[in-house]
Amino acid sequence: MIPPEPPQQQLQPPPPAPPNHVVTTIENLPAEGSGGGGGGGSLSASSRAGVRQRIRKVLNREMLISVALGQVLSLLICGIGLTSKYLSEDFHANTPVFQSFLNYILLFLVYTTTLAVRQGEENLLAILRRRWWKYMILGLIDLEANYLVVKAYQYTTLTSIQLLDCFVIPVVILLSWFFLLIRYKAVHFLGIFVCILGMGCMAGADVLVGRHQGAGENKLVGDLLVLGGATLYGISNVWEEYIIRTLSRVEFLGMIGLFGAFFSGIQLAIMEHKELLKVPWDWQIGLLYVGFSACMFGLYSFMPVVIKKTSATSVNLSLLTADLYSLFCGLFLFHYKFSGLYLLSFFTILIGLVLYSSTSTYIAQDPRVYKQFRNPSGPVVDLPTTAQVEPSVTYTSLGQETEEEPHVRVA
Repeated sequence: MIPPEPPQQQLQPPPPAPPNHVVTTIENLPAEGSGGGGGGGSLSASSRAGVRQRIRKVLNREMLISVALGQVLSLLICGIGLTSKYLSEDFHANTPVFQSFLNYILLFLVYTTTLAVRQGEENLLAILRRRWWKYMILGLIDLEANYLVVKAYQYTTLTSIQLLDCFVIPVVILLSWFFLLIRYKAVHFLGIFVCILGMGCMAGADVLVGRHQGAGENKLVGDLLVLGGATLYGISNVWEEYIIRTLSRVEFLGMIGLFGAFFSGIQLAIMEHKELLKVPWDWQIGLLYVGFSACMFGLYSFMPVVIKKTSATSVNLSLLTADLYSLFCGLFLFHYKFSGLYLLSFFTILIGLVLYSSTSTYIAQDPRVYKQFRNPSGPVVDLPTTAQVEPSVTYTSLGQETEEEPHVRVA
């Protein structure tokens, strides 16, 4: 009875062998060589495939569209800057309030009248009854943000304005964090840092080529005006994002047109009526005012679309390239000096935009703030209203996300 037992013990170890043989065969299939070189070639090929897959995942169609839309806004701002420069320097027409007034009038004619003919809760009178005072404050903020930055050119340097205007980015981030409940990842802060680094590179190039003109009698006043304007811009942009995500784009533009035209008209009559009378009117000046108004109207009409697809932070990062577009046009129109640092600055900002757009931010969901939030790349997400969702819930890149607490993709 003892002799038959050893064969049974010898038959038990072989079963692991076939899987090892099959695995070895499969691993060797991609390699056309033999020996250790085949394994190394397979590893290298898989590494290259993994890198290509990561690049395709980052440079996806949605991200490229977001970056391209932001550059369209930058080109519109470039057109605004060029027409303003021609008006102020060639024709001595220093009328920033009047220029804003023309834009608000266009918004009023298009969007406010659209609200006036609507029925029900989206009608102009119904909106005014519910939240007129909120839009009145927003209209004042938007108007004065434009005025303060334009006024700063009389006191401080162009370089200071370019650098201090970046203050709008931390303002938007903080307001988005506390009021829109948006949470950022480490890669977002890295992208923001790279974008600001690109702006610093551009400011350095301006100093090297001597394009830091514009200093006036009181540089401190000019710097404070820029900081004030940047702060108001940040408030306006975050408020705009909230409105277009929870209400509608047409309502925002219609109410901005209504109150913006009202307050800019008053400010124009008080502060700028004498300057307006000094303008040497002819067809060229008229054409420049038309071009400025068209660019401003396009910027105001198109920006809510881009903000809804991305975010206020992403839009403000995209607008950092506007100064570079103006500079590239100025090389031919105003004979600016060129520096290779400008190209370096441009591509640095674009790299920062790609980094920021490569991953999504998240919403710390609070049903008291958002009852319904639209996901740009998917269907409408209804937030749970049960007691399980606490206002203090946040989603960050450091924490784990659970299935019971859904997240919404923002940018």
